[in-house]
Formats: sequence, C-alpha cells, structure tokens
Amino acid sequence: MNRLLFVPLFLMLMQSVIAELPPFPLFRDFVGLCGHTVQFKPELYQPVCRVVRDYHPVKWDLGKDTSIMPEWPFAKNRVSWEKVYGSWHDKGLSISVCFQFDDMKGDDWKDIERDARSYAKGFAENFGPGGKYPFVDTVEIGNEPGHIDDATYLRIFKAMAAGIREGNPKLKIASCNTEAGGSDRYWKGAEIFKSQLPMIDVLRIHRYAIKSGWPTWQRSYPEDSSVPYLSKIQDMIDWRDKHAPGREMWVSEFGWDCSTQKPDPKGDMAKFITCSDEEQAMWLVRSYLLFAEMRIDKAFVYFFNDEDNASFHACSGITRHFQPKPSYHAMAWMLRNLADYRFSRAIQKSEKDGYLFEFISEHPQAPKILAAWHATRDGVSLDLHGAKAMKSERMPMTSGPSAETPLKSGDSAVMAGTVPTFIWVE
Repeated sequence: MNRLLFVPLFLMLMQSVIAELPPFPLFRDFVGLCGHTVQFKPELYQPVCRVVRDYHPVKWDLGKDTSIMPEWPFAKNRVSWEKVYGSWHDKGLSISVCFQFDDMKGDDWKDIERDARSYAKGFAENFGPGGKYPFVDTVEIGNEPGHIDDATYLRIFKAMAAGIREGNPKLKIASCNTEAGGSDRYWKGAEIFKSQLPMIDVLRIHRYAIKSGWPTWQRSYPEDSSVPYLSKIQDMIDWRDKHAPGREMWVSEFGWDCSTQKPDPKGDMAKFITCSDEEQAMWLVRSYLLFAEMRIDKAFVYFFNDEDNASFHACSGITRHFQPKPSYHAMAWMLRNLADYRFSRAIQKSEKDGYLFEFISEHPQAPKILAAWHATRDGVSLDLHGAKAMKSERMPMTSGPSAETPLKSGDSAVMAGTVPTFIWVE
C-alpha cells in the first residue's frame, strides 16, 4: 500500500470505530447498590443510587416443589413482590433482579428444563416492562453459582432465558458473575456463554481489591496495580469486545469491609483486617470514577447495610444498623453532582502522579466537572491543563454541606489527595 494513503485510511477507520461506540453512561443510570428483598429501605437509599440489584431467592418462590408455580405477585412464603418492588419503583429506582438459585442442587428441581422455563416466563410476564407489575428491567440468571457444575448451570440458564424471552422480550437478560478465565467457586468462565450470547444483553463481573486472602482478607485501594481488581475487570471487557460487542458490561459487586468492632479472637476471622470508614468512602467513589472511564455501564456497591460484624463481607454496608456511614454521604454527594454528567476524557491517569478526569453534562450550557485525586498521597498539585476553575468541593464524609476547597477563580492547578475533589470549570 502507498504509505501516503495509509495514514488517512487509518484515521478514517479509527473515526468509524469511535463513532460506533455508545456514549458513556450518565451517572444517574450508572450508580447502583446491592440490596436484599424486604430488608431494603428505598426511601433511605434513593439519594445514593438510581439502580438497585436484588438477591431474589428462587426458593422463596418455588418452595420444595418446583413444578408448582407461585401465585404471582406472591412468593410461596407469601412475600409480595408487588409490594417490595413497587415500593422501590415508586422512589424512581431501576431494578435488576438476580435469580439466586446457587443453593439449589440439580435434583432439587423436579424437571429443570420445564420448571425453570415456566418460572422465568411467569416472572417476566408479571414483572417485566409492560407487565401487570412493571417494576423490573433486568433479570440476572444466577449470582455466584460455583457449586453448580457448568453443564447443569447451562441447562438452567437456557431454560430461564427461553422463558424470559417468551414471557417478555423487553426484559433484559444478564449472565451470572463471569470472568474471562475458566469457571471457579464464585464465577462461571465466559467461554461457556459463547453459544448463548444471542440471549444475553448484559455480562456481569464481581470484583474486590483483595490484597491477601484468608486469614486476613485485607483489601487495598482501587488503583493498586498489584491486586487483581481493575485488571480482571479489563480482562472481561476485552473478552466482551472480542466475542460480544454491543453487550453491556456491569460490575455487579464491588466494595470494602469496614467495622468498628474487633474480630472474634477465637474464630476463623481472628486475623481479619478491615479498612476505615473513611477509606471505604473514598475508595468507593474513586472506583466509580475509574469504572466510568473504563466504559462500565452500571456498577453496584456491595452492600446496602450491615450489622457491624467484623468478618468477611459482613461489614460492607454503606449504612451500619441503617445509619449512614461516611460512604453514604460521599456517594450521595457524587450522585447529586454527577447525575446528569458522563465521563468525557482522562486528562491525567497515573497511579504515581495522580488522576484528573473530565465529566460533561447532558445540558450543553452546564460547566464541566473535573475529578482530581491521588491514589496514595495528599498535597499533590495537579495542572488543570488550561481549564479555568470556577469553584471546587472536597468529597464530604458527613451530612453537612460540602466544604469548598481553597481555589481562586481562574486557578490553573489544584491540590489533590486521596479524598476526591470536584472542580467546576468553564
């Protein structure tokens, strides 16, 4: 090929690829929270999320005889899904229901293909868009079904996916927790879904910044390149781009444990290490900013509430005894300011030197917002690269008004640290 023609052709090709990419999600469609059935309080959590993910126990609906369908909208244990999901919907929350059958063995089903299909069809007809109780937007087929072998899981997946499509084609279908490698205890390998991709609207991954496993279960900060956190998510994004372009990619669980209690010195969590409440707050918000740059479509914090038990995954709530932690106030501040904004570009992206991300509003006349932070250090000067600052706020840890940081109009740099700062610029 003539080299003089190569550069223009390459640029045309890149422009075509970029044009085909969907827009980055607005934060109001992006920020999610993992809840649980009747325990979730929509009025309490509405300020911190716009999407709720529910762990929906299939056993509640089917009981001991999977061949007998529930009398919708009631589960067989008489929980009213109309009341539960209706109360969430009334607060303007989008709902993703995760069919949780991880605790069901293959022989717990009277007939997997028949019963799973009939169950999913009935749920979709009743609770999907346009149904009798049109509160649910997405159904996730399984949570972390590692105890179920791949072949059995696929039988359930195929049956449920077919039932959902038959019952309500508008209801989105999501995979279980999935990783780009092979299947393991808590996820299914993405390769098993290749033949099922026409039925899948959303691929999901759970990821935690775990620095060391048992007995400490210590977690690190989100930018830490030495832990398999962002890298594993990127692996799954790469798999999606190669095999399933156009499918949404969700981080459907991420979070940090933080407890005011000490672990039981005689139990198996005796050496358990938690982060501080303040670390949880800033690491959650920073994760959202990082996920937005990675083109994640939705991200869900695990968990909504905890009872302050110092053990693995038992103190991950953004509320403690339903009282807000610093992370609750931090997320509310982030969503309040960025609800109508989407990621635009990474002006600076360096674990060593700091981060400066630009977000733009869906409203053309609104100012841009720059998010500035450093992974591990405070008092770092970040150049605004010509942007003219109007005001700035440091992420709050309490319910009081956000404190403006020392910044003069027109300043060309900002002092950043581990707690994110937002800068409004012309």
